[in-house]
Amino acid sequence: MTSMFETVMGAGFDRLHPRLRRRFSVGLASGEACTGRGVMDRVWHGRAFVKPFLALGATRNILVPEAGRDIPFVIENVPYADSYGRETVSFVRTFELPGRFRRFDAQMVLGPRGDRILDYLGTHQHLASELHFHAEPDGSLLIRSGEHRFREGPVDVRVPELLGATAEVRESYDETAGRFRIRVRVVNRFFGPLFGYEGSFTASYTDVRAHRVRPGLRPVREEARA
Repeated sequence: MTSMFETVMGAGFDRLHPRLRRRFSVGLASGEACTGRGVMDRVWHGRAFVKPFLALGATRNILVPEAGRDIPFVIENVPYADSYGRETVSFVRTFELPGRFRRFDAQMVLGPRGDRILDYLGTHQHLASELHFHAEPDGSLLIRSGEHRFREGPVDVRVPELLGATAEVRESYDETAGRFRIRVRVVNRFFGPLFGYEGSFTASYTDVRAHRVRPGLRPVREEARA
């Protein structure tokens, strides 16, 4: 049973820590979903002028405008077939900030040629990014974003570097603590660091065929272009 992540990583997938291989084997073939629960030691954002842009993105569940420490966190990785019949795996992150919850939604779809994964961001999938997966020598996983595109109706344009950002995700498994560790940084080439978080979590697995996709996990609008 091959997940979309194993498909794009090829032999590199086997170099991941076994716990990471299990976590990134979720998909329709395995029939498993993964839920991570833990604490973000720190959620941060860049300079003050960045916050209005983060707040705008938060209206569509993209990025988080608040900062804080010791923030309870859940990530839901649930596979399903979208309305176009494509295998999709949700990466829906919920942060329990003081007085409110914030979500950072993404849905990952295997490209039509099976050589790349597209990351659709937000409730309406207006933003799409190519993702590149690499196994590091220590068995951890590095994910970097590539080109970003804005898609709405007939519009399909590359997001210019001035407005876009590069995301870098590092995920590993800590044998001593028995927890996954994650660090995320979103950086603009001109304005520097925009947003990020780092912390740890444990993972549990469920039969997606028995539990199905909970209401509200899928986006409001799905983008046909891959």
